[in-house]
Amino acid sequence: MLEYRAEGLCRNANHLTRAELNHCISTGEILQSTALAYDTCHRLRFELGGQRGYMPHDECLDTAPGEAIKDIAVLTRVGRPTCFVITGTVTEENGEEAYLLSRAAAQRACRRQYLDTLERGSVIPCTVTHIENFGAFCDVGCGISALLPIDCLSVSRIASPGDRVQVGQQLLCAVKNRDAQGRIVLTLRELLGTWSENAACFAPGETVVGIVRSVEEYGVFIEIAPNLAGLAEADATLQPGQAVSVYIKSILPDKMKIKLVVVNKNLSQPLRFEPHYFVTRGRIKKWIYSTPQSRKQIETIF
Repeated sequence: MLEYRAEGLCRNANHLTRAELNHCISTGEILQSTALAYDTCHRLRFELGGQRGYMPHDECLDTAPGEAIKDIAVLTRVGRPTCFVITGTVTEENGEEAYLLSRAAAQRACRRQYLDTLERGSVIPCTVTHIENFGAFCDVGCGISALLPIDCLSVSRIASPGDRVQVGQQLLCAVKNRDAQGRIVLTLRELLGTWSENAACFAPGETVVGIVRSVEEYGVFIEIAPNLAGLAEADATLQPGQAVSVYIKSILPDKMKIKLVVVNKNLSQPLRFEPHYFVTRGRIKKWIYSTPQSRKQIETIF
C-alpha cells in the first residue's frame, strides 16, 4: 500500500536541482516547500531551487464538486509547509521559467491511491493539526484532514483533547469509520493496549506518577497510563489535570480495578503521558479492552 505523508514530512523541494525538479514533473512525486506569499494574482508563491513556483488559487485545495475554495484556507498556507506536485512550467514576463504547482492534484492522488483503499481498523500515521473541544483534527496525508474524536483518544476519560495530544504531534491511529461525507474518522485508544496489557506494566507496592482525571464523592480517579486509571480515596483538594505520585496498593484483574494511595500531591511540573503503542501496523478487526473475568465489557469491532 502506498503511504502518503502529512504536510511537513514530504520531500523538501527547496534544495533540489533543476534536473531533479524537472524529473519530478514526469514522475508526479509529491514534494513540499514553504509558501512565501499570496500575491495579487491570487497565487501562492514558492522558491524551488532558486526558481519561482506558483500555485494558482484553484490548485490550492481539492474540494468536492461545486464547493468553492475559501480564501482563508489559502491565506493560512503562507509561512507553512505545503505539499504539491509540479504540473509544468510557465515563462514569466522577464523571460525566466517558473514552476506551476498543484496541491489539489497531490490530494487527489492521495485519496485515490491511499486513503480510499483503507479499511476500517487500518493503522495509519497522522499529524495533529489543530484541537477543538470535541476532538483533534489530524493530517492523514497531503493536508487532508480527519477527525479524532475526544472519546476515541483513550479509555481513560479526559476533559480536553489537549490533555492527550498537542498540535504538531505525530500519532498512529486506526480508521474507525467514515462520516456521511466520506471523510475518515480516526481512533487512537485501540492502539494503546488492553486493561491487562497496561496493568502488566505495573505491580503492587510500586509508587508511580499519575494524573488526576476525575474527583468524585466516593474517590479520585487517577490515570497512570493513557488507557489505565485507578481509584484513590476521596480528596476534595485535588483537581482534574493535577500531577500526583501514587502508591499502588492492589491490582484486581477480575474487577478491572487498581487501588491507589496518593503519596505526593504537590508535584510542581505538569505531566503528559506520551502514547505507548501496543499495535503499530496492519489492521485491527476486533479489540477487547476488558479482562475475561470482568462483568463490564469494553470492545470495538471494526
